[in-house]
Amino acid sequence: MRAKISYAVTAAVLVFYFILVGSRGVLLIQTGTVLTVTFGVAVLILPVIGLWFLWKNTQFVRRANALAAELDAEGGLPVDELKRTPGGRIDRDSADEVFAKRKAETEAAPDDWRSWFRLAVAYHDARDTPRARKAMQRAIALHDGKLVEA
Repeated sequence: MRAKISYAVTAAVLVFYFILVGSRGVLLIQTGTVLTVTFGVAVLILPVIGLWFLWKNTQFVRRANALAAELDAEGGLPVDELKRTPGGRIDRDSADEVFAKRKAETEAAPDDWRSWFRLAVAYHDARDTPRARKAMQRAIALHDGKLVEA
């Protein structure tokens, strides 16, 4: 729940920022000189790119949460078997062990979105965010039947 609130607050701040920047771009365009119109158009491009990125990221998070809910309903969410340091951080060797299990599971069933979901969680626990995201994208694509071979 804390992550959802954090995400919502961050998204709201970004949208406010995009509106603020966009209004400055419009003001520059309204000035009417070649230079200010050029800068105004350039300034307007940034919020458009930012809104597109925010929208795509929000879609990804919603789809990943939907898969988590479906897997939870099936009783297939990965069990937290990770050892932790006294400070509460995940022990690296423990994360590597769990990752090896999840990787073997995924290699045994490469077309199962559930194994890719669990692999994504293992990547995340091992602090490999880019690979975690790619594995989750693959899980989503397999679940939706839209897998495109890379």
